[in-house]
Amino acid sequence: MVSMKDISVACGVSVATVSKALNDHADIGAETKNRVRQVAKQMGYFPNSAAKALKTNRTHNLGVLFEEDDHSGLTHDYFAYVLDSLKGAAEEKGYDITFINGCRTRHNRMSYLEHCRYRGFDGVIIVCVNFHDPEVLELVNSSIPTVTIDHVFNNVCSVVSDNVKGMRELVQYVYNKGHRRIAYIHGVNSSVAVTQRRLASFYKTAEELGLKIPDEYIKAAAYRDTKASGIATAELLELRERPTCIFYPDDFACYGGINVIKERGLSVPDDISVVGFDGIRIARHIEPKLTTLKQDTTQLGRRAAEKVISLIEHPKTTLIEQIVVEGEVYEGKSVACLK
Repeated sequence: MVSMKDISVACGVSVATVSKALNDHADIGAETKNRVRQVAKQMGYFPNSAAKALKTNRTHNLGVLFEEDDHSGLTHDYFAYVLDSLKGAAEEKGYDITFINGCRTRHNRMSYLEHCRYRGFDGVIIVCVNFHDPEVLELVNSSIPTVTIDHVFNNVCSVVSDNVKGMRELVQYVYNKGHRRIAYIHGVNSSVAVTQRRLASFYKTAEELGLKIPDEYIKAAAYRDTKASGIATAELLELRERPTCIFYPDDFACYGGINVIKERGLSVPDDISVVGFDGIRIARHIEPKLTTLKQDTTQLGRRAAEKVISLIEHPKTTLIEQIVVEGEVYEGKSVACLK
């Protein structure tokens, strides 16, 4: 491995001069800087990240905690786009991202906080996890700058989708299409806060519009679980007065419902209308194009990265706040007009 001493010998200058040239100090002339940098590049020199971390007290590495219930990992459309945006925004600021090891089956495993300290993360972004896990609470209550996505703690910054407004706009859209019998298969086994906000907004908007939502119109199914959403759909179709439109916990689960609807000899949207949530890309390319709430995954990831880096670099002036990111209704073709 090439060292600063090797470069100093090659350039005929001191190690201190090499260090100042590589770190762009003002007391080194431009000609010397350029010559040292050129020689360093030719010799294949790269600064030692561990040594740099000791000097600056920063590793320029962000930890990302991501453990969703269905274990779909980075194939999960919504989170994949959030993480891609987060990664891009972090790299623009000179930071790398590393996933926090949460393997529960390994012997002598570290807690989340222990892993973060072991890796020397400058900050942490919690994208998806059981937010009530004691280890998560230990992490958010530590001194490590932390930002959460789609969950709110009082003592850390958060970036959240506007699930309340998004659901309100979806219900309003379906209502304007003439639907009055609207069912909702809501999610389970994920962020309780997200589910509660969406469900409360669904009921509140329905009440404001004068809609009566029978208890049998409300079902529960795990997020991204096509089998569970299919079973819930079958139960709704067997009702004496079945709904004209069914809301699903997410776009992926919605296709489980669509399959059951088609198996019953019915069509979407002529016989039954359906609505998803998230706005995954494939839902805009399969006919009928899915009516859904398209979440702004680009802004969710970017704002989370920018916020945690601000906490790291400007700890005294960065506010602990909740950043709300709005989505938009994608009309699609899965909701019939009954008027």
